[in-house]
Amino acid sequence: MNLVCLDLEGVLVPEIWIAFSEAVGIPELKRTTRDEPDYDKLMNFRLDILKKNNLKLADIQKVISGMEPLEGAFEFANTLREKAQLVILSDTFEQFAKPLMKKLAWPTLFCNSLKIADNGSVTGYRLRQKDGKREAIKAFKSMNMCIFAAGDSFNDLAMIREADCGCLFRAPEQIRKDCTDIRCVDTFAELLAEIEKFFNDRF
Repeated sequence: MNLVCLDLEGVLVPEIWIAFSEAVGIPELKRTTRDEPDYDKLMNFRLDILKKNNLKLADIQKVISGMEPLEGAFEFANTLREKAQLVILSDTFEQFAKPLMKKLAWPTLFCNSLKIADNGSVTGYRLRQKDGKREAIKAFKSMNMCIFAAGDSFNDLAMIREADCGCLFRAPEQIRKDCTDIRCVDTFAELLAEIEKFFNDRF
């Protein structure tokens, strides 16, 4: 069975933290996994900023409710699901993702969760699994799935390299320079062509 595993933010939807940063006027929150390879360091940095500015989960969810998928993402995902199974492997959180999943017609999503205090403050986070993207690919491969993976950030590299085939999608210049072993595409048409070529060549 053919399976495509995609990152969410930067691939199908805008970066949530960047949108929130712009909404609340805190430029430091624009830092994402495209910039910082250490996820724990990045999240602790974010949580510290939220605490210092008394920003709560509801503030983030309000911004997310007004976000839309990237242009062409909905059509791409629908076309893709006619050709293969689609799973989203993301380091986002359950408390963030629901409105965006609805706008993408509810693809399967594996992600993390936030720890929320009674007053709505974000106090921490729970990883679904350490190195969860790569571990998910390994589990799918153990079920004899043929897997193509794509993402745009440092935290997608292990997933892409663990898959049978994969590519970067709209990755920043530094990641492109550091990862010349991984092809990078910049449009949904190019990404779909890469996926179709791989699966067609398998048979």
